Amino acid sequence: MALVRTVCVYCGSGFGTNPAFREAAEALGTALARAGMSLVYGGGDVGLMGTVARAVLENGGRVTGIIPDFLQARENMLEAVNETIVVPDMHTRKRLMFERSDAFVTLPGGIGTLEELVEQLTWAQLGRHRKPVVLVSVADFWAPLLDLFEHMRRHGFIREGLDLSYLVAPDADGVVPLLQAASRQPDDRAETLVTKRM
Repeated sequence: MALVRTVCVYCGSGFGTNPAFREAAEALGTALARAGMSLVYGGGDVGLMGTVARAVLENGGRVTGIIPDFLQARENMLEAVNETIVVPDMHTRKRLMFERSDAFVTLPGGIGTLEELVEQLTWAQLGRHRKPVVLVSVADFWAPLLDLFEHMRRHGFIREGLDLSYLVAPDADGVVPLLQAASRQPDDRAETLVTKRM
């Protein structure tokens, strides 16, 4: 698997109700920068997404924000990033985020965060990429989704040979080691690694 140099982070444009979510966003941004990994994200300066981006910048890392023109005001586009790309629609945003990233990390978030995560899981399931996908399950945030995946397996909708490829970190500190381990795996062993749950 290719070396992970650039990480796309999906997360909420709000902070959620648990202070641990914001702390995890700060910790993740700091860890990515210190590991020399650049950030690609949705371009806003609100909620967890702004927290991650500012933490990367404050620790000397590089940040690329990709934002649709209609969200520039709503998500308060962060001007301090190294590169801002304004696109015409959400589809273009998601395509560029995919193309510019070596891995995907998902912090807590809402329906938009879930949609972006599930799209990457679907593309991996269909063989369109082998990039690592990490769910950061702060305070067991993603536990209901992981239970749903198991429910789908039990009912035969996630079948052998079409399993989902993802890693789960219980906190932000576990993300960089997972990405580094994934990048050391040969392509023919990637499936064994990325279906592991922690």
